[in-house]
Amino acid sequence: MSLKNPETNAAKIGVMICGHGSRSQSAVDEFAVLAEKLPALLPADWETDYGYLEFANPVIRDGLDRLRAKGCNRIVAVPGMLFAAMHSKNDIPTVLNTYAKKHGVDLSYGRELGVDPKMLAAAADRVRDAVEKANAEKGEVPLCETCLVVIGRGASDPDANANVAKIARMLWEGMGFGWCETGYSGVTFPLVEPCLQHVAKLGYKRVIVFPYFLFSGILIDRIYGFTDRVAAANPQIQFFKAGYLGDHPKVLETFAERITEQLGEMVPPTCGTCKYRTQVLGFETEVGAVQESHHHHVEGQGANAPGSNVADCTLCEDFCTGECRLDMDHHHDHDHHHHHHHDEPHAHHHHHHAQYPHADHPLGPESARGAGKP
Repeated sequence: MSLKNPETNAAKIGVMICGHGSRSQSAVDEFAVLAEKLPALLPADWETDYGYLEFANPVIRDGLDRLRAKGCNRIVAVPGMLFAAMHSKNDIPTVLNTYAKKHGVDLSYGRELGVDPKMLAAAADRVRDAVEKANAEKGEVPLCETCLVVIGRGASDPDANANVAKIARMLWEGMGFGWCETGYSGVTFPLVEPCLQHVAKLGYKRVIVFPYFLFSGILIDRIYGFTDRVAAANPQIQFFKAGYLGDHPKVLETFAERITEQLGEMVPPTCGTCKYRTQVLGFETEVGAVQESHHHHVEGQGANAPGSNVADCTLCEDFCTGECRLDMDHHHDHDHHHHHHHDEPHAHHHHHHAQYPHADHPLGPESARGAGKP
């Protein structure tokens, strides 16, 4: 007879992976693959499901419904996200708390993937692959003569943005690149194009552009599109695009750890330098702010939400630059950093998030206005 923890024995555990959702079908498909591969790293009797905040089906509560239908009375949820910013800190917990209260479910919520040695190892593999490809195609260039550019998502949360910079520094120092710059695909600064234009002035023969992202989608297209644009304007420099993280084995290991650590005796704390918990330079007014979801207007609509399929958008020629959102952002005083393509019917909400202090920074979203035009 095997000895089991009576508390664990009494509970049927369900795992809920909470994604953001995407207007790109490929990103949604890749997230589903992650959810399919994860159970192999968890106890065999645990159930696993997933859902999205918006833009894609199933939404989070659909996944929770399925876990309950399978008899799960203890649900362990994790954000399917690299860093903790507004989605991870506000939106997902709001959905989970509302659901747990309504259905009386024992539900806990774990840490984001974060700055972790395993995530760093996955990132290094992607960068190393790009370096090897560059050497094979163009001949060897020493790493100390190569510039690494790490592109993160970009958020209105300096904690999340700073974590991208930490990953970049650890890759730079760990691998020995000559120089490294950090850029972002949206919200903050510098965005991809101004970041790469700056890098082009540094005199490096080769530049490796690495998107520190989990999945493909509009933002990966945007990063690669701006890379091609800056490369075309600077033919004397070799630009090489590294792959995103995807379902790298070390990423899956980190997800599994974020799930199982919630059931341990010492559950790790979350968000030490969060702007809601402590005074962070430039964001002092947000300490103790009410944390609430701003996705109520599209949550539950799934793939039928307005603008939910980027394939239907005809505004950009090569790739989605994000320029179409600028006027919408200005219209709402920069207070709602998640404007969606063509979502005007849902643009007026009953609450407002704090204004991002650098919304007008010339290297931020404003740089997309007329991007690439002389």
